[in-house]
Amino acid sequence: MTHVGNCFCGAVALEVTGEPEAMGYCHCRSCRSWSGGPVNAFSLWKPEAVRVTEGAEHVATYAKTPLSERKFCKKCGGHLMTNHPPLGMIDVFTATIPTLKFAPGVHVNYAETVLPMRDGLPKLKDFPAEFGGSGEMMQE
Repeated sequence: MTHVGNCFCGAVALEVTGEPEAMGYCHCRSCRSWSGGPVNAFSLWKPEAVRVTEGAEHVATYAKTPLSERKFCKKCGGHLMTNHPPLGMIDVFTATIPTLKFAPGVHVNYAETVLPMRDGLPKLKDFPAEFGGSGEMMQE
């Protein structure tokens, strides 16, 4: 399965192939600030599954910390994806790939939430233990 997406103005095109490794919601302050919303919907992919197919010259990167290299279009400012080198994964914004059926499985960094969500999904205080977090669960 291949999904194709674009930045806001269409200058940058990307594709993802296969299935994401995980999908969910991040509630951390950094993701909220970057996304401009109270929660960020993520889809995590192995780097080899993500490819910029057009407009690579328009892709810029901002890295506030070594954990996240946030990529966006220099022309329109549209957010594309976030490379997470320590995790070996790329978070492609779900809104960037409209044909992907978003099926969230988890909430991460729920200790920082500003928008409590009662959806029955697991709520992790920070990250799963396999990604360097505590793996601690929280109540809805």
